[in-house]
Amino acid sequence: MTTLYDHISSNKRKSTFLIILYFIIIAFLGYSLGFYFGDAFIGLAFAIIISVIMTLISLYSGDKIILKMSHAVEADRKKYPHLVNTVEGLAIASGIPTPKIYVIEDTAINAFATGRDPKHASITVTTGAIQRLKREELEGVIAHELVHIRNYDIRMMMFVVVLVGVITLLSDFFLRSIFYGRGRRQTSSRGGGLILLIILFIGFILAILSPLITQLIKLAVSRQREFLADADGSLLSRNPQGLANALKRIRDDKEPLVEAANKATAHLFIENPLRTFKGRINNLFSTHPEINERIKRLESL
Repeated sequence: MTTLYDHISSNKRKSTFLIILYFIIIAFLGYSLGFYFGDAFIGLAFAIIISVIMTLISLYSGDKIILKMSHAVEADRKKYPHLVNTVEGLAIASGIPTPKIYVIEDTAINAFATGRDPKHASITVTTGAIQRLKREELEGVIAHELVHIRNYDIRMMMFVVVLVGVITLLSDFFLRSIFYGRGRRQTSSRGGGLILLIILFIGFILAILSPLITQLIKLAVSRQREFLADADGSLLSRNPQGLANALKRIRDDKEPLVEAANKATAHLFIENPLRTFKGRINNLFSTHPEINERIKRLESL
């Protein structure tokens, strides 16, 4: 039987594999770009330096930026005693430090977790969730978000979002350089010219496809982690029906949009705050699994 620690270990292995894959793509794009302009290793170094800088900024400042973008304010214990007590109790049960607690003034029912690790994490809940969810439903939502923290999903998705952004940036720069730039057009030998053509061809194909492929991978990872957080969260709260009922309320909510949310932060929320059209193709580009499927799985536990 698969244990919680097996899930965490699997998550970390998959995270490492994806990050290595993304860095390989970034490295080749940088190498191709540098080769085109006359020095492949300068291009490679440039791509790696940009990736490292953006990753460090994301790790140490990303959560603050996200909280500010979401208009989140730190929760007052006197104003939201039930919320604070619920988070503290479930954090103790999950074996992680109590994260900082924030609130978004919004009538929609939603929540998200962010940070770089369990010691530097926060949970944000909308006032709509606090006011409209029953006790066991709110506990289910909080447990789901705490699992994201405990399983290091928050760090993984922060890495992936940054690296996908770097790949998109390098791809765009590479394509613009080919069409409008003045890179190296010739070499001293036929062999060199052939190598240049091969590298440019591979780089060109990669520049076109990699932003789409990496984005699809990011979304697939995000959806899978939501299923896992649903299952582990229900074990933490000991009440799968609580989260299932909360998801039903979100599904049936006539005002599902969180005004402070946007495409950059939508994947963080327990359910996509930016409602999309249904359909198989659209599900590929969805940040979350289909909500009815999530409810079905929870009710089968």
